[in-house]
Amino acid sequence: MEPSEVEGGEEKADPKLIWYVLKVQTNRENSIRKSLERRILREGLGDYFGQIIIPTERVVETKGGKKKVREQKLYPGYVMIQMILNDETWYLVRDTSGVGDFTGAAGKPHPMDENEVERMLGLEQQKEEEPTKVKIEFRVGDVVKITTGPFETFEGEIELIDEATGKISVLIEIFGRPTPVELEYHEVERP
Repeated sequence: MEPSEVEGGEEKADPKLIWYVLKVQTNRENSIRKSLERRILREGLGDYFGQIIIPTERVVETKGGKKKVREQKLYPGYVMIQMILNDETWYLVRDTSGVGDFTGAAGKPHPMDENEVERMLGLEQQKEEEPTKVKIEFRVGDVVKITTGPFETFEGEIELIDEATGKISVLIEIFGRPTPVELEYHEVERP
């Protein structure tokens, strides 16, 4: 398809938008998405593009005793874009600063499989419904020291981690017997 055919209005946009994956510069995903959106509007190619998504999940981190919810990218360095692929749209995307290439073999853009698209879109829709996950930097089996409460200074082994609630179960020794204690993940540290 020649760009002049599109510009002259002789050809209409195909209503079938297809999802593709773009390799982009890591930590610039949001600015690249905004840049793509601006260029699409400026070039008048809105009919050839749909959504541009950066799949994320919400995680809770605690720093200095304060809980903070933040968005964490599921696929750093990648952006999903819904578009009709032709010479003009391909060039617009490829010529955007920060975009490396489409995923695919030998530089030929390869569309996402339907099940991948459904999974990705399902993640985006469930993001609001799902409870946030807590980012816990410990693993089951790690030895930790309790920093607050009645068991302060006790050391024990992590038996269970619940990322949904941010609680961990630590086995400590009381009167010579291992006893599980449920704690918030920020109430322990490495010894």
